[in-house]
Amino acid sequence: MKQLVHRELRRLLLLLVLGALAGWVLGYPLVGALLGSLYFSLIHIRQLWRLHNWLQKPQAEPPETKGLWGEIFDAIYHYQRQQLKSQFRLKQTLDRIQESSQALKDGVVMIDSKGDLEWWNKAAEDLIGLRSPSDRGHPITHLLREPRFVEYFDKQRYTEPLIIPSPIAEGRTLEYQVTLFGENERLMLIRDFTRMQRLERMRQDFIANVSHELRTPLTVLSGFLETFSDHADQLPQKWLRGLTLMRQQSARMEHLVEDLLTLSRLETSDFEPEVEPIAVQELLKSIRNDALALSGNKHQILLEADDHLKVYGSEKELRSAFSNLVFNAVKYTPASTEIRLRWYHDHTGAHLDVVDQGVGIDPQHLPRLTERFYRVDQGRSSNTGGTGLGLAIVKHVMLRHRGRLGIASQLGEGSCFTCHFPLSRINISTDQ
Repeated sequence: MKQLVHRELRRLLLLLVLGALAGWVLGYPLVGALLGSLYFSLIHIRQLWRLHNWLQKPQAEPPETKGLWGEIFDAIYHYQRQQLKSQFRLKQTLDRIQESSQALKDGVVMIDSKGDLEWWNKAAEDLIGLRSPSDRGHPITHLLREPRFVEYFDKQRYTEPLIIPSPIAEGRTLEYQVTLFGENERLMLIRDFTRMQRLERMRQDFIANVSHELRTPLTVLSGFLETFSDHADQLPQKWLRGLTLMRQQSARMEHLVEDLLTLSRLETSDFEPEVEPIAVQELLKSIRNDALALSGNKHQILLEADDHLKVYGSEKELRSAFSNLVFNAVKYTPASTEIRLRWYHDHTGAHLDVVDQGVGIDPQHLPRLTERFYRVDQGRSSNTGGTGLGLAIVKHVMLRHRGRLGIASQLGEGSCFTCHFPLSRINISTDQ
């Protein structure tokens, strides 16, 4: 290519010299040189015109020519062939992706950066009633008007899926999971959650029924064990140790049943917040006194609370959640250490910190701490009488109050459990 450029430059120089010589003979050397350069320009303008006409017909063969322009035509032609092959391969890949997406039982919806519908598969039409091509280009929130979906879609907090009733089929429940990609574009997956919801309800009912059924025989057993304990001096000595163990395990079973019933109620009952905001400071004072009694005054429990900061919710549920956190700190923290409770607010909402100076928790366990019956140390929980349901109860209480539970811990550095409440749930009084 470099040699061809040099050849064209020599050609231009030759035309200028010949033109100047011819003009010199006639007495106008400059005009002759200008005519030579004009001839050279006309040659290239003609080739540009041929290039323009050919580019209007990309499927046609390139014009026959030599030299620099021949190389240009050939290079463009080969580039066109490569692009067409790449486009063909890309189209085949897209077609296969679309065909496989059409075969999915789950709905797949692509949404552009403005929130308008771009593409969806057949399952999406069956699940939420989209119609092609009439719905293409319309905002998704104009077609799915459920307030919970609109709030979920607009907030762009897609860490958890949204589960709501189907907009077109009564009795069907759908799960929506949105993923951001590109420049604020979104991919939405829609799954029929009806069967899973039915199984979850069956599990909840089973646990609730079993817990109710266990309560009566446990009450009877505990009553008889209490009676035997009252007359322990009349029993053979070898029975006393067994009697003590039976009372301990019976009490543990009673706590487990109560926790299961509490968790079942949180999962299945409707949330009924109290009309008046709850004075959290007074609630924490009561819990602190109970924790000191549990500790036997072996821990220093400090309370720092904003007495003007209140929260809308259920006092019974909040007492259960806060007690679980504080009592856990007492059970799993060595004696003579400090436990701090702090109730405060900032621009994001209200927060309760429960900070201990215990042995801490390995970060690998943190994501699973709120699972039912999950224990970091099986032996330690058995010794303290834990049921493995306390943090699960806290998590569900916070969800019912539209809040969340945060956990931060490092081995050897203690732990911090934080209950976060949104601004919509708090009340800051101005009473003095």
